[in-house]
Amino acid sequence: MSYNVNEKGYYGEFGGAYIPEMLYPNVEELRQQYLKITAEPEFQEEFDALLKDYVGRPTPLYFAARLSEKYNTKVYLKREDLCHTGAHKVNNTIGQILLAKRLGKTRIIAETGAGQHGVATATVCALMGLECIVYMGEIDIKRQAPNVARMKMLGAEVRPALSGSKTLKDATNEAIRDWINNPVDTYYIIGSVVGPHPYPDMVARFQSVISKEIKEQLLEKEGRENPDYVIACVGGGSNAAGAFYHFLDHLDVNIIAVEAAGLGVDSGESAATSALGKIGVIHGSKTLLMQSLDGQITEPYSISAGLDYPGVGPMHANLFATGRAEFISITDDQAMQWGIKLSQLEGLIPAIESAHAFAVLDEKKFKPTDIVVFNLS
Repeated sequence: MSYNVNEKGYYGEFGGAYIPEMLYPNVEELRQQYLKITAEPEFQEEFDALLKDYVGRPTPLYFAARLSEKYNTKVYLKREDLCHTGAHKVNNTIGQILLAKRLGKTRIIAETGAGQHGVATATVCALMGLECIVYMGEIDIKRQAPNVARMKMLGAEVRPALSGSKTLKDATNEAIRDWINNPVDTYYIIGSVVGPHPYPDMVARFQSVISKEIKEQLLEKEGRENPDYVIACVGGGSNAAGAFYHFLDHLDVNIIAVEAAGLGVDSGESAATSALGKIGVIHGSKTLLMQSLDGQITEPYSISAGLDYPGVGPMHANLFATGRAEFISITDDQAMQWGIKLSQLEGLIPAIESAHAFAVLDEKKFKPTDIVVFNLS
């Protein structure tokens, strides 16, 4: 079986485009054009050149010697923290801004949780001279103040989402509302592998540069393209989709997706979608979703603004449902301890999101010969 999207926009039973009629022309235009446009040689050339000269790719695959010694296995870190803007998000915003330009759009909107996608969107809008509006939950605006300052410095307008939990899901709602009101000139850059088809596939394709580089770099360092394990944190799941992409159909590669358990999976303060979710529809996509018995979306919680989402992208929902990926839930406390541990063992301060992934080293035993790749953002 293939773990990639089918022509109808589904990963197994998950995905699709559940959208208001008003948005149908926008999403349909995108669906019809995205593969054609991104396959054009000029698009590829411009995209690759910007990834190389502007983002600073390829990012290193770093052998973490002290971590490897402590856990008696071979640990490599894919250094997405070294991308321009400090995260993997910019790989996707560059791809989508080039697409938006070719579709003749002049106004860009985005949603953001931790603020990294907002910063990456504001960055590429400044690069291309386009108007930029970023929706962000009022709570996230307070807890991610440095990123808000960066977005404003880059010329973006940051609009607070004041409804619901005032976090990522609500910012996404506001962005979709804006798009419905401004369908002609506006392009919505979604930051994760969520939303209606073709977004999950499109974002995964732009992020797949991560796993493409991992294969090339492992071949050089270890004489083989495939690791034994590839591990990444999952909220919506764009960094994970990028790290997993070129390994999905290689069943010898174990995939581990790490979710935010918050205060504990059963605490009522969690964002562990695989453990708590049931099938539902959020932001235009059928996926696993934390919801009440009558189908109302329940509020997620995580100390990390980027994992604080009640659903998961349809690609990941399918990886969970088919058993292709192992899902592990990590608490706030475990993640924070690993933030300190990685900083002091390797001199690398991870995002709280990425710190969740490293806690797998305490949860699983790896063989001394295993090659274990973590995506570090």
